[in-house]
Amino acid sequence: MHVRNAAAPRLSRRGALCDNSAPVPPDNAETEYVPHLIVEYSANLEHEIALDDLLDKLRASALDTGIFPLGGLRVRAVGVDRYRIADCDPANGYVHVTALIGHGRPLDVRKRAGERLFATLTEHLEETFERSPLAISFNIQQFHPELNFKRNNLHAHVRRRTGRGQPRAGEASGLPSAGEA
Repeated sequence: MHVRNAAAPRLSRRGALCDNSAPVPPDNAETEYVPHLIVEYSANLEHEIALDDLLDKLRASALDTGIFPLGGLRVRAVGVDRYRIADCDPANGYVHVTALIGHGRPLDVRKRAGERLFATLTEHLEETFERSPLAISFNIQQFHPELNFKRNNLHAHVRRRTGRGQPRAGEASGLPSAGEA
């Protein structure tokens, strides 16, 4: 599959243009379920769907659920140049969001989060949906509890910048103290 990145990122070095108005859940061991939201879209929609706004809205919606840690949140978009949709009419488009989350949340929690995120997605795309042939879909997948490998110091950096949350069990900050920075 040939893919390309979405339009140039709007974020400064410290994410200054991120919409940080959403409430932030505590970043602790009880909420260590990492959310990755991957927006895949047909390239014919590139200038139709206000991607940066969509990413900001999905990010805020994920934080509003209260179950995802800020330091684990990743929201990104990938435009797909080559695709075949339905009858191959060039006006056909699609937006699919995959939510990759940590293993272990109860089904009702996953379902509520999915419904909220899907509502955010469909509300944002409503005008495009009304005027164009468009398939909108959303799927939640869980990372395997034993086959998910990662190294992440974002939680510690976010805590240092925001003053919120406690270190996770077994987590060293990995950050220099203020005098060493």
